[in-house]
Amino acid sequence: MPLSDFPCDQYLERIGLVQPVEVSAECLRALHRAQLTSLPFENFDICLGRGVDVSAQGILAKLIGQRRGGYCFELNGLLLMALEAFGFEARALLGRVHLSGTPTGRSHQVSLVTLDKRQWLVDAGFGTNTPRAPIPLTPDTPLHIGDQTLQLVENARYGIMLQSLMGAQWVDLYSVDFTTVCEGDIQMANHFTSTWPGLHFTTSRMAALATPEGQISLSDFTLKILRGGAASEQLLPPGAAYLAALEEHFGIVLEASYEDLAPL
Repeated sequence: MPLSDFPCDQYLERIGLVQPVEVSAECLRALHRAQLTSLPFENFDICLGRGVDVSAQGILAKLIGQRRGGYCFELNGLLLMALEAFGFEARALLGRVHLSGTPTGRSHQVSLVTLDKRQWLVDAGFGTNTPRAPIPLTPDTPLHIGDQTLQLVENARYGIMLQSLMGAQWVDLYSVDFTTVCEGDIQMANHFTSTWPGLHFTTSRMAALATPEGQISLSDFTLKILRGGAASEQLLPPGAAYLAALEEHFGIVLEASYEDLAPL
């Protein structure tokens, strides 16, 4: 898609950002924060068997036209298009997820932004562990963002590793290297991630949305709300009440019946 065709005004309305956009670190943080708190991470099109279209037209139609969320290839795909349209120097990277202790293939999309001779890792699509702000590409420098403490460390095998401090332990989230990422790489990674039996995206229902006070997340039927350091948890009932909760907490309107969702 030509940059001139990106619907900048519609995007800004979708994320609720009213300030003028300029190429600066402040606006980079503002764009990231606004999208993160407006567009939910969610995998319900996978649960519905609809597939995930990561073309520019598909992403715009779903996330802006239908006012839905998505997962990393959609959320970070949209953010990358927006950054480029607003004049930022940005490109896609693909990362390996390490949360299980065994690295995956390159199955997580993020963006690398170069600004004033500095580089930033920008991610709006890693579920409950999504960084709350762009991360300067400065290894071994802990960054405190609300209730998150993150750092990047150099890794001889995998490039740069993003870690999160959980309790007293640094946990590996994902690694990125800086090889060129083509549209075909993203298409292949998206197809595998959204269709392979046994992956959590194809076996679980999930959603997450950052809020100014914390975060709301859903794992199958368990809804968790973190607000001001206090956490609450409830089980959602199946049926129409489940779909109503998706709309109430995440703004997700599926245009489908509960019975259409894939069984767990």
